[in-house]
Order: sequence, then C-alpha cells, then structure tokens
Amino acid sequence: MGNHNGKIGLWQGAALLATTLLGTSVFILPQMTIDIAASNALLTWLGLTMAIIPVALVFGKLAGQYPHASGPAFFVQKAFGVVAGRTIGLIFLLVVPLGAPAAIIMTFQFVDSLISMPPILQWLTQISVLLILFVLNFRGIQISAKLQLGLTLVIVAIVAILLGLSETSNNLPTTPIVNNAFNLDVILSAAGLAFWSFLGIEAMAHLANDFENPEKDLLPALIIGCTIVGLIYLTCTYLQLHNPNGDKLTIVGVFNQLLGGYGAPIIGVLGIAGGIATVNVYTASLARLAWSFSNDGVLPSYFKTVNHYGVPVRALNTLLVIMAVVITVTFLTGKHLEDLITWVNGVFVIIYLASMLAAVKLLNRSQPPFIILGCLFCFCLMWGLGWQMCYAFLLLLITAPLLHWQHSRAAQETEITIK
Repeated sequence: MGNHNGKIGLWQGAALLATTLLGTSVFILPQMTIDIAASNALLTWLGLTMAIIPVALVFGKLAGQYPHASGPAFFVQKAFGVVAGRTIGLIFLLVVPLGAPAAIIMTFQFVDSLISMPPILQWLTQISVLLILFVLNFRGIQISAKLQLGLTLVIVAIVAILLGLSETSNNLPTTPIVNNAFNLDVILSAAGLAFWSFLGIEAMAHLANDFENPEKDLLPALIIGCTIVGLIYLTCTYLQLHNPNGDKLTIVGVFNQLLGGYGAPIIGVLGIAGGIATVNVYTASLARLAWSFSNDGVLPSYFKTVNHYGVPVRALNTLLVIMAVVITVTFLTGKHLEDLITWVNGVFVIIYLASMLAAVKLLNRSQPPFIILGCLFCFCLMWGLGWQMCYAFLLLLITAPLLHWQHSRAAQETEITIK
C-alpha cells in the first residue's frame, strides 16, 4: 500500500479507539438503555462488553495479518472473493454517511445543554462541524490520535471521580436501584441500540497501515480500548440508575448532584469533543476505503488522488459533501435519532458477521472459539434489532447483484482483450 504513514503507537491506537467508541454516546446511550431495560441495562452493558472482546480479538488478528485500507472488505474478499468483499465495502460506504450525521446530531444534545439555539442555527452549526473534520483530516489521522489520547484520559478521570463520590457521599438524595426481573428480550433490544457504542472496531482495521507495527500493536490496542470503554459505559449506567434526577441529560444531573454544579458546561464540552472525535475517525477510515476502491476500479479513478500528507483528499471532500446533504435532509424531515442509530447498527452487524466468517478461512486453528463467540454475538444482535435489520438486508439485495454484474462485465472485457 502506498498510503503508509506508520506513526500511531499502541497507546495512541487504544486512545483513538476509546474516543471513537465513547464519542457521542458515552453520556447519552446509558440513559437510552435505561429507558428500554431499566435495571437490566446493567446486564446489557456487562454482556455487551464481554461479548465484544472476542470480536475485537478476531478483528485485531485479521488487521494485524492483513493490514489494508479496505479493512473488513479486504478480509471478506480474501476469504470469499471479489464480489463478496466489494459488497461489504460498499454497504459500509453507504451507511457511514448516514451514521456520521447521526453522530453529529447526537453531539448537539450536548450543545443544547450549554446553549439554546433555534433549529436553523443548529443546522448551520452542524454543517460547520464538517469544516473542522476537513482540517483534522487534511494532514492525516496521527495528529488527532495524540489529541484524543488526552480526551480519553479526561473522560476516564471524570467518570472515576463521579463513581468515587457516588459511593462515598452519604448526604446526597439517592434512590436505590430497583432490580427488575430478568428479561432477555428487553436486554437484547437494549443491546441492539447500545451496539452503537462499539461501532469503531472495524474502522480501526481501515487504519492498520497507519500503525507503526500493526501486527504487534493493533490487537492489544483494540482489547485495551474495548475494555476501557465497556467499563466506562457500565459505570455511567450505574451512576444514572443510582442517582436519578430530572435533567434532560441524566448524567448532567448526576454531575451536579455529586460535584455541586457545572455539569452542563463540563459534560457538554466533553460530549462535543468526543462526538467530533468519533466522526473524525470514521471520516478518515471511509476516505481511505473510497481511495482503495478507486484503485481497485470499483469507484471512479477521481478518488485516487492523495495530497502530500498521503490523505485521499478528493474522497474526503466528497464524503463531507454527502454528510452535509444527509444532515440537511434529516433537518428538513425531522427524522428520529433512534431510527438512524438502529439502521446503522443493522448494517454493521452484517459487516461484523461477514468478518467473523472470513476469519474462519483466514486465521489459524487456534482462533475458532473466539470466532464462534463473535458469530453468536452477531446473531443475538440481529434478534434484538428485529425488523430494523431490514435496511441492512435491503442494501445487500441492491449492492450484491450490481457488483456481481460489474465484476462479470469486467471479466468478459478482459477475456475479449486477451483474445
């Protein structure tokens, strides 16, 4: 690969993943899972964290042995052929421009906690975030990795302080956690939504070539990042169950109860920074995937161009324009955030499952237990998402035949040329 920068180390990679996973949702998703599952939300996050570790192990092994800008699409192509790989890559290309605006919209729930803005001004501000993403990505992902290490440490410190105060403060008005009866369907439904929090593992696979030593550093970076993130989500869920309040963002009320105020500005700034960090990593990974597909002939050669920092700048610019269109359409139609999240989650379940199946063929015989657990995890999420998987299956039904036709036509043209 010519786009090899090789400047991300182990801890920068772990921080890059952690802030990608924490991102927009660390202070919001726990509240949303509590609304669905009540105290079962704790079991949801515990189970999700434990289940994602085998998936991270498989992705780390695959990306370490087969570093490529196409990430999961490359793994699937190696295992099952060109059409299958390109199908996975294309549905990723099609869903991230939907998911990234959803992340930006989620980020603006933190803006609402800081300042009240009319809808039109919110839309303009969301569009302006895209300019920040352009600046962050123009010189490559390494600068962002260093900044996001600091952001991860701050978020971890804040959550640890809140947990410590919650356990030691005896004079605060708290309500004991009400333990609801175990309900697997409710837990799986909440997990289908909470899966959003772990979208980013596959994005790191696209950035494998940006690591100093992907085979050595990528796997532990994924495991460290996932473990930290799972513990933080679990802690935030516990804090919100243990310290109920009437704030629109419950975690802001928790902060105010335990630290005596300033919850809105501190949580707001962290949420905004984390949200931009999340979208930033996806923007970088998607631009590299488009560049890779351009080199392979799936997308026009227009996207092959890279700047002197090795960044596929035309792919980056096109992606940001598409995001601007999606944000505008969402603003005009008033689409619900939960729908965007679950549609995106359904597509990523397909991508994760395809990667697990590819690992069966590509990895050595010591990995099957992790691969089986990863597959079971994906099937459980499908069950939890239910009919909201329809968007993902629709994308497959559209893209796979088109790519098969394109590949067959290219093969015929090659055969004619040879003759």
